[in-house]
Amino acid sequence: MSVPGSGRLHWSDPATVERVAALVADSLPPALAPIFDPPFARSHLTFDDYVHRLVLAVVRAAGLDAVLGDWCDAVGVVARAGLEPRRSLVPVEWLLRHLAERGVLAREDGPAGSRVRLAGALPELDPAVVLAEQRTHDARCLPSFAVAETAARDYPAFLRGERTGEDVLFAPARLSLWTGYFSNDNPLYAVNNRVGAVALETWLGPGPARVVELGGGLGSGTAAALERLVAAGRIGEVQSYRFTELVPAFLRRAERVKERLGSPAFLTLAPLDMNRPFGEQGVAPASASIVYAVNVLHVAHDLAFTLGEVWRALEPGGRLIVSEGVRPTAGQTMYPEFIFNLLETFRAPRLHPVYRPNGGFLTVEQWRAAFETAGFKDVRAMPDIARIRTMFPTFYAAALAATR
Repeated sequence: MSVPGSGRLHWSDPATVERVAALVADSLPPALAPIFDPPFARSHLTFDDYVHRLVLAVVRAAGLDAVLGDWCDAVGVVARAGLEPRRSLVPVEWLLRHLAERGVLAREDGPAGSRVRLAGALPELDPAVVLAEQRTHDARCLPSFAVAETAARDYPAFLRGERTGEDVLFAPARLSLWTGYFSNDNPLYAVNNRVGAVALETWLGPGPARVVELGGGLGSGTAAALERLVAAGRIGEVQSYRFTELVPAFLRRAERVKERLGSPAFLTLAPLDMNRPFGEQGVAPASASIVYAVNVLHVAHDLAFTLGEVWRALEPGGRLIVSEGVRPTAGQTMYPEFIFNLLETFRAPRLHPVYRPNGGFLTVEQWRAAFETAGFKDVRAMPDIARIRTMFPTFYAAALAATR
């Protein structure tokens, strides 16, 4: 079963989901196949449908449906609906593309850009139905649903300029949302940590490894990586592992991960802002053999600058290894963007026409171009997204590596 008008695979057809997941598994390296099993695929599709239903609710609550009876571009929709233009344009443009992908909006593309209008009545779909389905199927994923619902609740106020996205998502009282979301107990987020851990083990070169992790957040990616190396019998190859994070509250929480790992002597925690020179923050040139990052580089303000700092931090022959939510095809919407488009760091980086045409996530091809422009060689990806996206069009998790 697919979403009407879109041809998208849907959670409510478990037999087809299982068949497609099996096909995808055949195209994965053996170490990744257990991560992308049919239960995960179904949770992924269920959350995709949940976000779609939240989008419909936000469009209605913000009054966008009332201005979409005639052809209009995103700029016009923002003006007609009386929204705050500076912060709302990118999220509104994303909402319109999302609904056009699903056939809710008709879309026409011309030399001046894209215009959309309602293709009929705006559907009324209850998010609670999908939430109940996920609770029965796999309640471990519910932290992702909670974060999306929190974003949706204040989306109209954000679009009108009444609240900032940082306040909506990261008010102190909402820290518990993120401890559940950025957790290896949440399969919908842990997938990136586990893909990254497999990539780190696979691409870890011979000799003592000196690892610098960027934007380690609450430490779940670190835990997945080090636990993977322990299981593989390779933890002895790690000479040093420098965990870095900019947000003080996250850095403090990461101390608990270090304690759970037995407080190994090689693991240190320190603040680092990837938008400033690394050298002045204690990461000397040519001091790392691996720079590692999970779901971080896509929020670098100036990707060229940050990649240049990574290049300088690596020794000759050292590797940058990243695990990212990767956009399957250019322009395609991804459900995490519904949440993170509220944040200026996500939606408004410095753009580049070739490798950074938008805020948020990039395609494998765009990442490759960014790495090569920064001087890296031997760019590789795991798994083969180009092949998998023909079977599972919303498959998004991948790791990439590049060598200095």
